[in-house]
Amino acid sequence: MKKTKLLSLLLSAALVVGLLAGCGNGTQSSGETPDAQNSQAQETSGGNEAVANEITVNIASEPQTIDPALNSAVDGAIMLSHMFEGLMRWVDSGTETPGSDGTCNNAELSYGQAESYDKVANDDGTVTYTFHLRDGIKWSDGQDVTAGDFVFAWQRLVTPETAADYNYMIDCVVNANEIMAGEKDPSELGVSAPDDKTFVVTITSDLPYFTEICAFPATFPVRSDVVSNDQWTYSPDTYITNGAYKMTSRVTNSEIVMEPNEYYYGVDTLGPSKITFKLMDDANAMLSGFNSGELDFIENMPTDEVAGLLASGDLKIVDYIGTYYVCYQTQKAPFDDARVRKAFTLAIDRTYIVNEITQTGQVEAGGFVPAGVYDAAGATGDDFRTVGGDYYKPTDADYEANCEEARALLAEAGYPNGEDFPVVTYLYNTDDSHKAVAEALQNMWQTVLGVTVQLDNQEWATFLQTRKDGDYSIARNGWIADYNDPMSFLDMWLTGGGNNDAQYANSEYDSLIQAAKASADPAERMQLMHDAEDIIMGQDYALCPLYFYTQKYMLADNVSGMYYTPLGFFFFDHCTKS
Repeated sequence: MKKTKLLSLLLSAALVVGLLAGCGNGTQSSGETPDAQNSQAQETSGGNEAVANEITVNIASEPQTIDPALNSAVDGAIMLSHMFEGLMRWVDSGTETPGSDGTCNNAELSYGQAESYDKVANDDGTVTYTFHLRDGIKWSDGQDVTAGDFVFAWQRLVTPETAADYNYMIDCVVNANEIMAGEKDPSELGVSAPDDKTFVVTITSDLPYFTEICAFPATFPVRSDVVSNDQWTYSPDTYITNGAYKMTSRVTNSEIVMEPNEYYYGVDTLGPSKITFKLMDDANAMLSGFNSGELDFIENMPTDEVAGLLASGDLKIVDYIGTYYVCYQTQKAPFDDARVRKAFTLAIDRTYIVNEITQTGQVEAGGFVPAGVYDAAGATGDDFRTVGGDYYKPTDADYEANCEEARALLAEAGYPNGEDFPVVTYLYNTDDSHKAVAEALQNMWQTVLGVTVQLDNQEWATFLQTRKDGDYSIARNGWIADYNDPMSFLDMWLTGGGNNDAQYANSEYDSLIQAAKASADPAERMQLMHDAEDIIMGQDYALCPLYFYTQKYMLADNVSGMYYTPLGFFFFDHCTKS
């Protein structure tokens, strides 16, 4: 998933990881939202009435969308995971997350709206999952959640008119690719509801991470009568959800407020009587709000405060499976030339960035798939990055050699010492830490290559749309695993993919990814994915990884019960405030 902040890697072996990292295609192309968004529900919910147990958090600024099918960002995914629930869900494992000092527990995969499932391998190589839904599951307006709601949501996800960036999340389902290509009708997707309590899905091959997909926001159920209103996400009166919480107020660029869904099957076990997501992009205001007690949780703070907050123990660092990177607009000059892209990639001093700018344990990236992602040996063997190695030496010791090669490549492309190279722009979303990285990159490219790069920042939702539209030369980017498998980082770069912001296209790469998706042999599929990364990174240099994330956060001393997955989700549904 797309990420707004700074984060990274080390995986807990206890976790069968699977995140909701990137989703997508918002209905808003600017920071404005309809007036209906500035509204409150007529009544607040029942459930827990303890006013003292109200949690106020800041994850990011105004989300691009909170439609499960259209979201492609971690901030939206965290909000969605409190208000919706899939067949599977992430729950508190009861074990402490490394580095959290007891403030945060690991999440583990468990049943959600389903109470069980059966799995059958078919003679044709396909695999059928039959999910049995819980008794008594309801929407926040009291209507029953049915298997038909899941059928509708999954069909909607792959329907071309939906234009969901994450449609490929279920391209493993029989006929999904043909539907996305407009060759078959959505009704032919390999899902069905024999009755209201049974959801059946057939996938083309046995995927080790399929149940994690079933906990991913893009696969959350939605109701056909609800989403027929294209403004449905903007008002609590129309935002009907099936999860632990429901939205009771939404104020543009200010806050989204949630209270317990009285119809949720586990409502009696919930912690907070209210969770308020404050929408902010000013790091100074975030830290000030935390220090004053207005905010109980923040993910971001001014860059120059990080060292002191770490030393005091107030700032916590936990594992995060993701990569902070730069993407090039590969279809537009001058970055349609792989030599130029490689030159810009080699000219970056990653050690300086992690040691002097981010300063929270990030590791220089020598490839796109980060450390902590399983290879064929699984949790007991080397990870994908160790097996794949580095595509360039990212550390200080090799930096001068990288710079020499970068200058030679730029000269070969027709720009010796940067002569005649056009002025280009680096796009990033408003944030002090992103600005600091952008200024460092600007200086490195000027010093090493002799080129001029201008900086342009935009607020989050506008930035996402600009980058998606390809209206840039170079752009900040970040990707967090949606599930623990290299495919979560590699299939997004298929030609025409909804999250393919680089507009990268290589038929050989596409063939390798599709072959990996079709393979049931663990060693074969891993080798195919290594071969694919060799093309996009070692040959085409379409991406420029800077570092592997770590996740930082601050949590008020009087709040307990938070849990987290290295896929990037924090959960507050069982928090207690003393």
